[in-house]
Amino acid sequence: MPDILVEVRGGWIGGRKKELMLAIHGAVIESIKTDPEDKVVRLVEHSPDNFVIPTPAGERFTRIEITMFIGRSAEAKRMLYQAMVKTLLAFGIPAQDIKIVLVEVPLENVGIRGGQAASDIQLSYEVRV
Repeated sequence: MPDILVEVRGGWIGGRKKELMLAIHGAVIESIKTDPEDKVVRLVEHSPDNFVIPTPAGERFTRIEITMFIGRSAEAKRMLYQAMVKTLLAFGIPAQDIKIVLVEVPLENVGIRGGQAASDIQLSYEVRV
């Protein structure tokens, strides 16, 4: 399921937007073993005036919010954080400028495939803990 929202201050990504989004999705697949075809990744480039970042973060500060089904262990989440940082380093984003926020939702709180609750259908992958 994961729905991924990536927020940055605009300008520095240039023509690598799709590459960045696919790399982030790849880190999610690698670390928490989600279905590669099940992807929603959004990139929002904010004007610096519209995105106040922590001090002393740099101009490449990146916030990633991942909404996913509830049930993964703390260890699985740690693996996700590490995979994400490793992936983003390749884009010149310093590790200290990466913030990852997980939003976990119960399966019955997600409607998919024609309005069915995710809890009522057979998913093509397991929620791994």
